[in-house]
Amino acid sequence: MSASSIQPDPLTIGRIPKTRFAFTPNPAATFQVRAARFEALAQASRLRPYLLFMGGIARIQASLADSLSRIEPIPADAIERAREGAMPPIDRRAMAGTAAYREMLSQFFEAVGVLEMPAAASAALAALRAAGEEKTGEISGNVLSDTLTGENLAEHLFVAAATQVHAVCLAATLDAERLVPVHIGLCPACGGKPVASVVTGVHGVEGVRYAVCACCATSWNEVRVKCLACGSTKGIGYRAVEAGEEDATVKAEVCDGCQSWMKILYQNKNPSLDAVADDVASLGLDLLMKDTGYRRAGFHPFLAGY
Repeated sequence: MSASSIQPDPLTIGRIPKTRFAFTPNPAATFQVRAARFEALAQASRLRPYLLFMGGIARIQASLADSLSRIEPIPADAIERAREGAMPPIDRRAMAGTAAYREMLSQFFEAVGVLEMPAAASAALAALRAAGEEKTGEISGNVLSDTLTGENLAEHLFVAAATQVHAVCLAATLDAERLVPVHIGLCPACGGKPVASVVTGVHGVEGVRYAVCACCATSWNEVRVKCLACGSTKGIGYRAVEAGEEDATVKAEVCDGCQSWMKILYQNKNPSLDAVADDVASLGLDLLMKDTGYRRAGFHPFLAGY
């Protein structure tokens, strides 16, 4: 199940007593849907080269995710301790130190080399292949702390893409019904920031908003008209590039309280929207918001530098 196309169990439709809190991803499907959306968006976009490049990355992510379908799950006792303490069960720091994670980085760096890419990206990939564990560990630490600097952004993009594969596969081993809220705007599975939020049009959860984790693709319910950075329900407004804001399918949700903003996507108006792909494709909205006093909340490694 793609985190950007939330689909409840058909057997529960019609008898869901309340909004389901979280959905964990189907690894291969998550990246396959994302790849298809990148490729579709590229057809009529001025960002065509970059969107096709990202589509190619998503195809590689899907292939690697399929090969990781039997990743070792988190021990049950660790999951219960996290649940009791209202903490995410995926320990991102611990994950980065595992042999499986390092192997994923190596596999991804090898696989992504077949893609056509700008010279700067190719040089960054070569640098990563030649780098030791200390260098890649430093970049992984930046990615997993959801904070990227202005240096070596291309290297961070590749590491982030590989990290997503491992994190999504790990999140897929979790029981979504056992996840609990940990903090406003933080993923209940891995503690990461959302890339955006999505208003669904799926039967059973129509009109419900889910934030989508930028790292592990887990989706969790957040009430509508609430800032995902500070939790305020006051001073919330919406901006869009299109003249007819009411009909826009991608908007910036702004908070006057903390002066932040995050994209909100309306799948109830366009079911094909994908949180990650459509966030990149709607770069014009980022450029529009740059001229305001609001700062972008959330995290998206593929838009770092904008």
